[in-house]
Amino acid sequence: MSERVIDWAHLEREARAAAARAYVPYSRFAVGAAILTADGRVFTGCNVENASFGLTNCAERTAVFTSRASGDTSDILAVCVYTPTDEPTPPCGACRQVLNEFGPTMRVRTICRTEQRVDTTLDTLLPGAFGPRNLDTAGNG
Repeated sequence: MSERVIDWAHLEREARAAAARAYVPYSRFAVGAAILTADGRVFTGCNVENASFGLTNCAERTAVFTSRASGDTSDILAVCVYTPTDEPTPPCGACRQVLNEFGPTMRVRTICRTEQRVDTTLDTLLPGAFGPRNLDTAGNG
């Protein structure tokens, strides 16, 4: 089976467009994300802030939740995250954990307003991650 070619230029455009839709009245830190699923679909997300700051949702998680809510059940192959910074910003810990659930070895690209890019993999960003395999699904725990 051949590896799917990732159209990073398309994912970058989608992540930037998603950032423009962010609801960030408090931080003014608009983040956009685009994920590519194994069936070739692209889903986007933006961060959505809330006056109760703990209820804010990040762009990466919004993209994952959108894919699932849309009926996509395939693994995530790649995520591209755009931040309005001078250097690329990686996903936060909570986003890494959620992404891990749907593609522990996915490719990750972070981009920023200065056109810098950082390419890595999720398992590099989240080594030794807790995941479904750690749960005792047989009920023996």
